[in-house]
Amino acid sequence: MSDTAITHGMEHLVPFDPYAYDLHEDPYPTYRRLREEAPVYHNAAMNFWALSRHEDVRTAFRDAPRLSNGWGVSMDPSAFGPDAHKSMSFLAMDDPKHLRIRKLVSKGFTPRRVNELAGRISALTQQHWGKCLDAGEFDFIADFAGLLPMDVVSELLGVPGDDRAFLREQSDLLIHREDGVLDIPEAAIHAYLGLYQYYSDLVGGRRRQPGEDLVSALLGAEVAGDDGELTRLRDDEIIGFMMLMVVAGNETTTKLLSNSVYWGWRFPDQLAKVLAAPDEVVPDWTEETLRYDTSTQILVRRVLDDVEYGGFTIGAGERVLLLVGSANRDEAVFGPTADQYVVGRHAESSVGQALMSFGLGTHFCLGAHLARLETNVGLTEVARSIRAIDIDIDRAERVHSVNVRGFASLPVKVTVR
Repeated sequence: MSDTAITHGMEHLVPFDPYAYDLHEDPYPTYRRLREEAPVYHNAAMNFWALSRHEDVRTAFRDAPRLSNGWGVSMDPSAFGPDAHKSMSFLAMDDPKHLRIRKLVSKGFTPRRVNELAGRISALTQQHWGKCLDAGEFDFIADFAGLLPMDVVSELLGVPGDDRAFLREQSDLLIHREDGVLDIPEAAIHAYLGLYQYYSDLVGGRRRQPGEDLVSALLGAEVAGDDGELTRLRDDEIIGFMMLMVVAGNETTTKLLSNSVYWGWRFPDQLAKVLAAPDEVVPDWTEETLRYDTSTQILVRRVLDDVEYGGFTIGAGERVLLLVGSANRDEAVFGPTADQYVVGRHAESSVGQALMSFGLGTHFCLGAHLARLETNVGLTEVARSIRAIDIDIDRAERVHSVNVRGFASLPVKVTVR
């Protein structure tokens, strides 16, 4: 039987539709089947390949010359194309363009600047979480996890407090996908246009009157190119980075915070470890959630030159889905307990190095340190202040997105210490 015949039957052997609402509820049984039965998967009807095993995903992340980011990382037809950088910045570029933008952004997004935020993150956490504790019953997303990351990103960018609710609303609309609609919904397009206009006005204001925020730093950042000439970011490049921050710096951290609480509730013995010693164990809680149920589930690559995986040749022009969520559950790397939620697992150095949640290589997530810092500060405050947490799972709502996994609403009740 030919490769073509085999691959054309794969979608019937293991049904896998990244847009399906049922998949969003729990993709992990499907991932397991893909790893076992079709690790190099081809869906002819939807025109994509997918890699589900850790080894293949890791190799693909490192193969930037042949597996390109140049058309973006989303499989939505309207988002996957040569203009993807307008909303995804350097995440939708290859070197040398990617390296130029990343170097410039890095000058304003330094570890020092991020670490200086720790005190402010703590103050924002106490502000929002204090209101939650006073209420006793609240929506963990709307009242805490959706507020903290957007406030942190907004303070980095110099966004006034009164504008942040608008940005959160547009950010949510940007990633939501309608059931049965295999492209960007109209509401997401309007959200993109609204955000682009807002950030365009913000950049214009900083050019006229610079401040101490990240946008002002980016406007002034210079880096020498290969020819030795100094270069600066254009306004549209800064706006593209700000658009990326809305999702990469906000939505994914919101989901990481809420996924941590959800899985702690689902596994009380693991939450008990955290509540017994928050200051020591919260980082372990964050790391295990990053592995077990990462916010970023799927990233797309465009094939520039033929590549071979598992005996199959994937031709130039095809698109490949890197199933990050599946790689993080691969028994070949994480052992027979890969499908179990075990806080403290990452203390084994090999486990920490195997984590795929922030990517690898050229496009390793620039905001990984900030995401961990926000989550650890936020969850430490949560764990220090409560004896128990209960979730009204019947009223919880999941986000429906190809790339991002988490909750849109998570009603909870806490018992204060």
